[in-house]
Parts: sequence; structure tokens; C-alpha cells
Amino acid sequence: MASSAMIQPRCTLHQVWSPGRPEPSRASFASAATVNEAATSPSISARAGPGERASALVASAARRTSTPRSRTASVANMWRQVQGSHDWDGLLQPLHPVVRDEVARYGELVGACYKVLDVDPPSVRYMCCKHAKERVLEEAGMARAGYEVTRYIYATPDVAAPSTSGRGRASWVGYVAVSTDEMTQRLGRRDVLVSLRGTVTQAEWAANLMSALEPTRLDARPDVKVEAGFLNLYTTSPGASGMGSCRDQILREVSRVIKSFSVDRPREDMSVTLAGHSMGSALAMLLGYDLSQLGLNRDASGRRVPVTVFSFGGPRVGNAAFKDRCDELGVKVLRVANVRDPVTMLPGALFNEGTRGFLASWAAGDRYTHVGVELALDFLSLRDLGSVHDLGAYVSSIKAEAGGKVSKSDNAVADSRGATVLAKAMEFVGRQRAAAFARPEAALGIGGVVQSLGLDIASCFTGH
Repeated sequence: MASSAMIQPRCTLHQVWSPGRPEPSRASFASAATVNEAATSPSISARAGPGERASALVASAARRTSTPRSRTASVANMWRQVQGSHDWDGLLQPLHPVVRDEVARYGELVGACYKVLDVDPPSVRYMCCKHAKERVLEEAGMARAGYEVTRYIYATPDVAAPSTSGRGRASWVGYVAVSTDEMTQRLGRRDVLVSLRGTVTQAEWAANLMSALEPTRLDARPDVKVEAGFLNLYTTSPGASGMGSCRDQILREVSRVIKSFSVDRPREDMSVTLAGHSMGSALAMLLGYDLSQLGLNRDASGRRVPVTVFSFGGPRVGNAAFKDRCDELGVKVLRVANVRDPVTMLPGALFNEGTRGFLASWAAGDRYTHVGVELALDFLSLRDLGSVHDLGAYVSSIKAEAGGKVSKSDNAVADSRGATVLAKAMEFVGRQRAAAFARPEAALGIGGVVQSLGLDIASCFTGH
């Protein structure tokens, strides 16, 4: 039997552009973070040529980010690039330490959603957060996170599930938070954060398996289509509770926070960061699209607030028209994806952005297409194959990343790799599903894999 040791990240970071998307300008990240030092730095000769000066500036930036204190200053100086203003051009190969730390930080803020979620069925707070907003981050082990939670977010799947208790019942999926004054100074702007967890309940899994594309119904663009299950979770209201849909809750709160802080601090820069894992990343994508096309990401003076999605192990969400509209609206997306994670390859295993020839023509506007820039990782534990989709493993891999280079992946190679991973994952789940789902923590770890494989949900829970 093969060794069960952890296969360490192979520094396989690469930047993948969706077909048809123009390459961004090749301006170096150092130009924005260090341009003001060109005239004053004693280490850069005034007689140096443009290329030598640029290289010296990059080296200077690398030296400054080697200590926590100087890295803090760099976050404030280059926050727009970290948020994707130039599509992370020059920041991923190799992975810039500031970007690495910021992506890992957002992953941990999403991880807090799992730590405080009550998954004990007999509990009166089942599928709700265990703690009040004022203490939730502290209870999740992130007392120094630098954010204040302003609202909890609930989602309601309107689908049939093996257990009738899931249908129409709202479950806590995350929170809206805003950076404190201290964190705002460190980041260089006031950050409005929406943090969303992945799939946990049976009803959520059943919704995620609704893989048909349908018009978003969020605007008057019938050509823009998204996965039916994600849209169901995003737009369904829980009935007479008056809570409103996941969509209503988040749009109201993010809009309120932006307007409130921009009125009180009109000269302060702001950002909207939407971070999610698995299903949560799909909801974040819909939210980024929705916020921007409604114009709710504008402050009290009408100034546009940049919207960025950090997706961890996220699936495809919509078709090419959805991707094109996100690009047009300026929604920036960094997809952190483990190349061994089947969730990132679905839905759209057959009809996707890589499909060519007759199949591409036949599928027309119904091909699933990833949005944004990919930050690819490569990790696997043979002791726990479900960890390929585990958020904690994602964050650990990012922190361990040394920032190497690889070439852009070939579609044929990617398709072959995807088929192999899916086959292995199906075999693994088939052998271990009964034992795994008997333990809530295991279900949290591989739930997203099960949802994406399209397995019989009922059999997953009964063991038959």
C-alpha cells in the first residue's frame, strides 16, 4: 500500500485566464507599492537604467516585506493590487508574501464560520451560530482578527431532501463584518467583509445538485445564467419569519455599512471583500455580481467601492455570459483551487470553458465557465482523501507556499487529471461514506466532494 504521508504543496501556483479574456497590462506590482521611493532610496542609483531601477525597486519591496512590521505597511500601500485591481498580475508567480498572508487571513475568517456552527441535531441552536455577534470571532479563536461582526446571514434551501427537517429551514451560513479603526489603518482602507461557509446540511447538498443553468432573474439579462441550486439558496425566503432571503439580508447590510461609514468618514477608502468556501464561494460570486449590477457598491458620494471575491475550493457558478458580465462590472475574483479537488472542476464536467469543436457549438450559452484568476495549489493526504477540499488544508497550503512557477495548464491535461481525481474520489466515498457521515466533523470535511460528485444523498446518510 502506498505511503499515507501528506503530499506537501509543490509550489504549483499559476495564473489561468478564461478564454477570450484580454491579458491585463504587464505593469509590475512594484510600480504602485514602491514608485514613491525611486527618488529617495539611497540604494538605487539615479544613473541606473529603467530596467535596473525597476529590478532594484522589486528587490527593495521584497526586503521590506521580510518583517511583520514592514509587511503591514506594504498591505496599506498596495491594497488595491492585493484586491485585484490589476488581476494580481505579477503577484502570483512567485506568490508575493503580502498576497499570501492576506489570502490566508481571509481563509481563516471563513474558517471561523465552521468553528462556531452548532451541528448537534438535538441542540436548540442546531444549524445556528453558537455565540452572539459581539463574541463570535473571539470564540472562534480570532480575538485579534480586527473585525466587528454587524449581522448574521442565513440561507434557506427550497428543495426536497432525505430528511424533511431541512426543507424551508433557514441555516446560518456566515456573517457581515467591518474592519476596526486599528485594522483599517493596517489595511489602508475600511474593509467590509462577507464571510460564507460551505455545504453542511442535507438540504444544502440537495440544492447544490441542481446543476441546470437558468437565468439569474437578478436583472434583465436572460443570457446570463447560473446554477439553479446556488440561485435557490441565494434567493429563497424562509416564509413567514420576515427574515428575507440570503440575498436580501446581505444586500441590505452591505449597502447600510457602506453608506454609514462613508457618511461619517467621507475621505476614507473602502473595499468590499466577499470570501467563501465551496458553496459559500458560489454565494459570494452571486453576491459580487448582484451588488455591482445594482450599484450598491457605491458610497454616499457615489464613488465606486471595489468588490473582490476570494474563493476557496469554489465550483463553477454560471455560463460565459455571467463571467463576461462580472468582468464588465469590475468584480475581481481570485479562485484558490487545489488541483486535486473535484469540487473546483464542477459543475460543467463536460460542457465548460475548455470544451471545443462540435460540443462547444452544440452547448452554445449553456457551458459553465469559471470567473477570474486561479491561484492553483497542489496538496493531498492519502490518510484523508476528503482533505483535498478541506478549508483548513487550503489555508495551511497557502501559508506553506514558497511561490514557485509552473506553466499554464493544458485543457486536455486538466480534463484527464479531473477524470482521474473524480474516479478516485468516488471510490473513496463509496468505501467510506457510511463511517464518514456518522461523524459530523468528517461530514463537514467531505460534504462538498459528495455534492459535486452527484451521489445519491439518501444513500450517503443511510449507508445503503
